[in-house]
Amino acid sequence: MVPTSSAPETAERLRRAREEADGLDLDAVVVTPGADLRYLCGYAAHAMERLTALLVPRRGEPLLVVPRLEAPMVAASPAGALDLELVAWDETDDPFTLVADQLTHRLGAAPATLAVGARTWAEHALGLQRAAPGARLELATPVLDVLRAVKSPGEVTELSAAAAAIDRVHARMGEWLRVGRTEAEVGADVAAAILAEGHVAVDFVIVGSGPNGASPHHELSGRVVEPGDLVVVDIGGELPSGYRSDCTRTYVVGGRPDAETEAWYAVLQEAQAAACAAVRPGVTAASVDAVARGIITDAGWGEAFVHRTGHGIGLDTHEAPYIVAGNDVPLVEGSAFSVEPGIYLPGRHGARIEDIVVCTADGVRLLNEGSRDLVELPG
Repeated sequence: MVPTSSAPETAERLRRAREEADGLDLDAVVVTPGADLRYLCGYAAHAMERLTALLVPRRGEPLLVVPRLEAPMVAASPAGALDLELVAWDETDDPFTLVADQLTHRLGAAPATLAVGARTWAEHALGLQRAAPGARLELATPVLDVLRAVKSPGEVTELSAAAAAIDRVHARMGEWLRVGRTEAEVGADVAAAILAEGHVAVDFVIVGSGPNGASPHHELSGRVVEPGDLVVVDIGGELPSGYRSDCTRTYVVGGRPDAETEAWYAVLQEAQAAACAAVRPGVTAASVDAVARGIITDAGWGEAFVHRTGHGIGLDTHEAPYIVAGNDVPLVEGSAFSVEPGIYLPGRHGARIEDIVVCTADGVRLLNEGSRDLVELPG
């Protein structure tokens, strides 16, 4: 298991989580398996019916509650390097009562408010509610998003490595994307290349050819690529460190785009480039969305841009900040997210251009480096 941060950096994350929870009058944050747990203590536990939970009380030290049979895995993980109390429970124990008792001991009274991660399993959240009936359950998102939305230099390095790896896959697209092959056949080859280029897992492979390109999350089908098809290829994976890649390019296979397609694709390029260039500290997420959306709308294609402009990325492919109208959170140095406007024409085709960017002290850094042109591939 590759550490996502040094032990001192992880300890600082725990300290800040406790500080944020206290500021929001939350008695404790309870984090179950997933990216939040890996971020806060380095333990990449798998989710299952047995409860694993990191407890971060507003007073007292944090602790990790785990099934006894998995305790050796904690020691072998980056969490083992932390001075973190480990409480193991046996198969006949009630782990939710154990959590409530541990929190009561640290707080000096039964908890009144418990914050759980947004992706906590319902059976675990309800188990906590049963064991602490006097506590109000809330989402821990206000605590965890504040921390995770701002990437450290080490996290940016990992995201940059992920972007370079997915760029290498896009650079090889001509090996697989050809007339006469199905989307599923192309997708299988692309998935293998994602692993070959340094990822340990494939998050998703979207190959939307012809009319399927007008469905932003189409994924794969048995449709055969035809001459002149526009093909949207959106792909991403996970590095050993847990950090993710996500990049979309649009191709035209075995032909040339017609004049109308060239015209609206040029609008899409302008919108994507302008939105990237608008990124700097103090600018809101909503304003970046407005830049891309305004250009596309002014050119007459506004109704064809059907999704937000982007999403944060890190240990999850989709996380804060979300680049969407109404999100007035200001960007700061270390904000990392996608910029991916698209134009989709139902029954015909579509296109999307997506890069991962990082807000820097004085502007923006694009992590992906491949061409944003409508790439022409031979048939």
